Amino acid sequence: MLYRKISQYIENHLLSGSDKILVIEGARQVGKSFIIRDIGRRLFPNFVEVNFAEDAEGRGLFRNVHTTDDFYFALSMLVGDKLGEKASTLVFLDEIQQYPQLLTLLKFLRQEGKFNYIASGSLLGITLRSTTSIPIGSIVRKEMFQLDFEEFLIANGYGQDAINSLREKFLRKESLSPQQHEHVMGMFRRYLLVGGMPDAVNEYITSHNIMKIRSLHDSILSLYGDDASKYEDRVGKRLMIRRIYDMVPSLMENQKKRIVVKDIQGIEGDRFANYLDEFEYLVSSGITIDVRAVSNPVYPLTQSVHKNLIKLYMNDVGMLCSRLYGINLMPVLNDESGVNLGSLYENAVARELRSHGMRLFYYDNRHKGEVDFLIDDNSSSSILPIEVKSGKDYAVHSALNNLLSVKDYNVRSAIVLSDKREIKTVGNITYLPVYHAMFISNDNVQEPVGF
Repeated sequence: MLYRKISQYIENHLLSGSDKILVIEGARQVGKSFIIRDIGRRLFPNFVEVNFAEDAEGRGLFRNVHTTDDFYFALSMLVGDKLGEKASTLVFLDEIQQYPQLLTLLKFLRQEGKFNYIASGSLLGITLRSTTSIPIGSIVRKEMFQLDFEEFLIANGYGQDAINSLREKFLRKESLSPQQHEHVMGMFRRYLLVGGMPDAVNEYITSHNIMKIRSLHDSILSLYGDDASKYEDRVGKRLMIRRIYDMVPSLMENQKKRIVVKDIQGIEGDRFANYLDEFEYLVSSGITIDVRAVSNPVYPLTQSVHKNLIKLYMNDVGMLCSRLYGINLMPVLNDESGVNLGSLYENAVARELRSHGMRLFYYDNRHKGEVDFLIDDNSSSSILPIEVKSGKDYAVHSALNNLLSVKDYNVRSAIVLSDKREIKTVGNITYLPVYHAMFISNDNVQEPVGF
């Protein structure tokens, strides 16, 4: 079974005695149901699972449930023989976004306290925004992502001692030996190929068969497309969700990776405001990572966001690699000359930082240039710029230099990530191997939001 960091959080919540209902949200296929099912069965003698997506396609027992009495009746019809006392019973409400009224009902289920509950959903960000009565004070939301690079290493046999040693090297700014560096970089390149979707990681561990891994990626991409079509049917209008999503891989190959609105439908003068629903879906569903533009990078970054400039990254670097290179492993594994892996590195770093709970921004200035990522550094009430490079020109970064030269920004330090082994600090810029992104953090780790 794959090690997942979030499992300890879920277990702690279920054992804490809190009566708030934990709601795990995230994109499809990141492993939400699997991890909840494993923990629930281990901790509770009576573990009951209700999948509302299956219910909607089948008997529809919960389709018109609006009261707790109706809920208990439908639940007993489905799994009545498995229900026990509260202390021994956990009811897992899976794909709860399928029936938005049940999100409101969570408040009353909590108040009555008949059973313990946990819920999950893949489009909860969107569903909650359209829910008329959010269960304030009754739920705790926690976002789950696919495997990050640290979890990928552990899945491939790295022990905690090895991870701790890597972390200590990062903190002390000590370079790995050439042999150690090549080994970790080799694992990072495999992470670029496979990504962090649990099914893909398990397939890699089991067979190392790129054809099977790419088939899984294709299935997930199709699933995302089906979900988008269902959403469009629900809102009653045809959107350009799939078109924008399909643009992301090609945008990653551009020098400026932001969405150019006129390219969506080829209409000159098209406006960002015409696609608010599309961007809302792509980000809230978890299938893309949004990075917002900032032209005046001062702490905190949210106060300077440019609303109409956005970069989108795919939520999984393995699926981006699939779109760019298919089953051709050589450009990535051998770091072939003439092949720019910068887009994969950048997407992997975006995934890593977002998995650590950080909100991501980028620097966009007509005269000074563009810097890949900005994050808040709460420990110094400043910002931390991060540039991602591949190839021998990793020390060339004029936009970063321009940003650091503006004293009013009060930027104290910056990071450049690349495939180079040596860790060094030149002025206020620290050069790190790209795999060290797994240890970059700030004080702005998003805690679960209680309602």
